[in-house]
Amino acid sequence: MASACAAGGPRPADATLAASRGRSDDVPNMPGSPWTVRLRKEASVSNTSQSRDDDACRHLLGTRLPPVALPSTDGKTVAPARIPGRVVLYAYPRTSRPGEAPLPGWDSIPGARGCTPQSCAFRDHYSTLRALNVAEVYGLSTQDSAYQHEMVARLHLPFPVLSDAHLAFATSLGLPTFTVAGHVLLRRLTLIVDDGTISCVFYPVPFPERNADEVEAWLRQAAPVSGARD
Repeated sequence: MASACAAGGPRPADATLAASRGRSDDVPNMPGSPWTVRLRKEASVSNTSQSRDDDACRHLLGTRLPPVALPSTDGKTVAPARIPGRVVLYAYPRTSRPGEAPLPGWDSIPGARGCTPQSCAFRDHYSTLRALNVAEVYGLSTQDSAYQHEMVARLHLPFPVLSDAHLAFATSLGLPTFTVAGHVLLRRLTLIVDDGTISCVFYPVPFPERNADEVEAWLRQAAPVSGARD
């Protein structure tokens, strides 16, 4: 997994420069720098379409979210850019309903599987993340809300999932996608957003079931945000 994270004001150019050096281990904080940039090249992993950082998300760090409002499984319309405080937004390709045949060749697509374990991990970490001053956790996919609602109910998720079925959010932000059987799907990634600005990017996410652990670890060492909940 590669991730780029900020602990201070927006300096995405510095972060990109540090990450572009391509070190095999974590890049430590430099004295006086507000940035923590971690870049780890993963060996080939059977369940990841992004076993190496392919630069698809380098532009995201320090970027303001677009003011796009998305339908949510709780019946509301949510614009993540307008939520004060810290938000965790994890994007995943898609889930399937029990008994439903997956998309053609789905199980052989590197990185396609793991959406349910990732969502369950964020479910199990939800109370801890909230205690670490996360205002809300959201899932995000390009499936419609009706499809997502089945998954939320079946997995007993305590947080909403947002639908970007029209790709308005993904296109505005430049999120990486891939296409299977005519379905445009999001590549798996997780954003930590502080007052509408991206502070940390987890991409790629080769082990979806560990992603919530990684987010929790980052939150424990991160500086609080001005809009954090009491």
